[in-house]
Amino acid sequence: MTKVRAWISAARLRTLPLSISGILVAGAAAAKAEAFSVPILVLALLTTLGFQVLSNFANDYGDGVKGTDNADRVGPARALQSGLLTAKELKYGMIVTTVLTLFLASLLIFIAFGNENFILSVIFFNLGIAAIIAAITYTVGKRAYGYRAMGDLFVFLFFGLVGVMGCYFLFTQELSELIILPAITIGLLSAAVLNLNNMRDRLADAKVNKNTLAVVLGEKPVKLYHALLILVAFLCALGYFFLKGTSWHNYIPLIAFLPLFLNVLKVFKNQSPPLLDPELKKVALSTFLFAVLFFVVELYLV
Repeated sequence: MTKVRAWISAARLRTLPLSISGILVAGAAAAKAEAFSVPILVLALLTTLGFQVLSNFANDYGDGVKGTDNADRVGPARALQSGLLTAKELKYGMIVTTVLTLFLASLLIFIAFGNENFILSVIFFNLGIAAIIAAITYTVGKRAYGYRAMGDLFVFLFFGLVGVMGCYFLFTQELSELIILPAITIGLLSAAVLNLNNMRDRLADAKVNKNTLAVVLGEKPVKLYHALLILVAFLCALGYFFLKGTSWHNYIPLIAFLPLFLNVLKVFKNQSPPLLDPELKKVALSTFLFAVLFFVVELYLV
């Protein structure tokens, strides 16, 4: 495998649609508020992709040097584990990705606020720094929070509340009373993807003391937790469309929950965690489908 293909593998392209779901939802809600901006949308998408790729490089590096990625691991082989990239190369990749992402974030903040809102610019730049720290320290470092059952919380916060509400604010420079509902929806569905990943790896993670929430809760409680993530996400989305009080077209995005409910059934029936691997893509793509339908409905059908 060439180095280019190795870097593409480490970037884990299949995770990228999930990462931009919150941006699409925020952009659609902003369009509904007549505050949509193509430059802000494009820069927000690029910045978010930068955060996600950085996170993927950091996870590859962190789990690799800790020995978490070993012969027991299920799912696609990691670059460091497979010897495709060295730890030093991944470090350089993380540095370059951090610099590019900060540049894009700075551009995004300038386009959104200009020179007139210095305080807001500082706040959002610090949020960008916090997102970078969170992306790296999920698995990197002695106090990596992904090893302390806190990954779900951080994913919920940064993919959901910060991702959706923060991006919506970049468009509108205000927060509506309802934007928190789709933000919670995206945050919970993103946490569900991580939880599936952790359920798949639960037995292997327990052996190497990676205490994810799936390891801490155990087999049966974590399945109930997964079902609650999907159910509450659905109720928040339903509540948002209901409170908007518009036509039936608004409810079209809920179609994306059909495969998610089927996923819950498969999770409860599952007896072999490694067999959950194909479900990861289904939940991630269903979340992306929800975001795309949300975007289309808000911009074109209502």
